[in-house]
Amino acid sequence: MVPTSHSAAVKVVGAKGQISLGRQYAGRQVLVEEQEPGVWLVRTVSVIPDNERWLHQPQAAADLEWALAWAAANPPDDANIEQLLKEFQKR
Repeated sequence: MVPTSHSAAVKVVGAKGQISLGRQYAGRQVLVEEQEPGVWLVRTVSVIPDNERWLHQPQAAADLEWALAWAAANPPDDANIEQLLKEFQKR
C-alpha cells in the first residue's frame, strides 16, 4: 500500500459551482461522491471504456504477454505464413 499524506485546504466554490484542486490534477478524471449533504469525497480515477474492458481480463493479459514474448523472440522475416497461422491457432 502506498503511504498517504493528509492535507486540508479551504477552497471557495465559484459562482459557476467550481473549485480548483491544483495544477497537479489538471486534465485528470475524478469521481465525486456525495456521502451526505455537504460532504464530498473526491478521488482520481481511470475510466476504462466498455469496448476495451476485455483487455483487462486475465486471459487477455496472458494472451498479450505471450504474443509480445513470441514477437520479441521471432523477428519478422519471409517465414511461411501458413506455419505461423497454425502456431497461433494452437493457443
